[in-house]
Amino acid sequence: MTNITRSPLVVLLIAVAGVLSAGHRRLLAFQGEWELTRESEEAQARGLEWLARHQGDDGNWGSENLGLVAVAALAFLADGHTPQHGRYGQVVARALDYIVEHAQPSGLLNIAAEKRDMYNHGLSAFVLGQAHGVSDDARLGPVLDRALKLIASTQCDDGGWEYAAKRRPKGHDLSLAVMQALALRSAVDSGLEVPPEVIELAIKSVRRHYRPDGVKKTPIDEAEMQKLPGQFTYTGGNDGTLAMAACGVVCLQEFGQYDDWRIAKNMEVIARAVKEMKPPTKPDGKIPFDAYTTYYVGQAIYQVGGKPWRELYPVLRDAIVATQRHSDDPNRDGSWIETKRVGGREGELYATSVACFVLAIPNRYLPILQEGRIDSLRKFQTQ
Repeated sequence: MTNITRSPLVVLLIAVAGVLSAGHRRLLAFQGEWELTRESEEAQARGLEWLARHQGDDGNWGSENLGLVAVAALAFLADGHTPQHGRYGQVVARALDYIVEHAQPSGLLNIAAEKRDMYNHGLSAFVLGQAHGVSDDARLGPVLDRALKLIASTQCDDGGWEYAAKRRPKGHDLSLAVMQALALRSAVDSGLEVPPEVIELAIKSVRRHYRPDGVKKTPIDEAEMQKLPGQFTYTGGNDGTLAMAACGVVCLQEFGQYDDWRIAKNMEVIARAVKEMKPPTKPDGKIPFDAYTTYYVGQAIYQVGGKPWRELYPVLRDAIVATQRHSDDPNRDGSWIETKRVGGREGELYATSVACFVLAIPNRYLPILQEGRIDSLRKFQTQ
């Protein structure tokens, strides 16, 4: 990993973002008129207000999981707020301060239990990369550089990652890989350098998590696999879920494998789940699917774009809007809740952050949401 530098174009974009109002920046976002609705913008605004209202002076919303703090910062960054600019600039600054101040000398972005090392690290490194791309905060560069080096040094021999920040012969599961994938792509989007061998190994690992339906033993012939339905799985076995389908799509998209046949197979899984999603019946705060799944489904359909984005995003968006809490209690009003993976205030923090982020995707303010493909990543065509 070399010293971090920015191209003149990145510097110019940061300067432009600093002098334009949020409204003017939206004029440059090129979103379709159908992508944003009055209801979705109001829901997002209420969600951000809830997050800002409950942050606290320490900037971490009472959570020691740096990844959750980072996702909250992402919700604001996705709406055009940076540490230097925007109504919620100080909210973003405090959240990033908390992450930066708790970065370990090794580069690890985790202060919770060791089993959460690469979850918190991957999420935090991804968000720091996005913040680095839209902010001129000089502190982010060195922290991000060390974080990326740690991702490279802890990559397992098979290209995956373990829960603890330790190199092992074999990585654990796809959920860990997608977080590191986003962090690595985030670095590329912000003009940073990533060792090509890390990307090549990661692509191989991701593809090994794909499993054809009804096939008990893999691998089978590549041509035969393409004839069968199938999807990405948690560990490569019979443990495919909607979340893993979305994670696999995001991984391949972020690594530049735009034409990989596995993407279409998994988009079928995603499309079916979104279209069959039961319409929300009340604003009980329960985010569609769950926060983790919603986070990756939103990114998967956006990154693939085209028909999936046009058909599926409005369904997901409107379900998020419909489930937002409406209450006279300021502790509840404007929030969403997550109970599957985390509970309590952390569950509210996670779900509300994810909901606001997905609702803000059409703004395209973040580097990772800019249209276009990175041709330098397409060379890794290892099947």
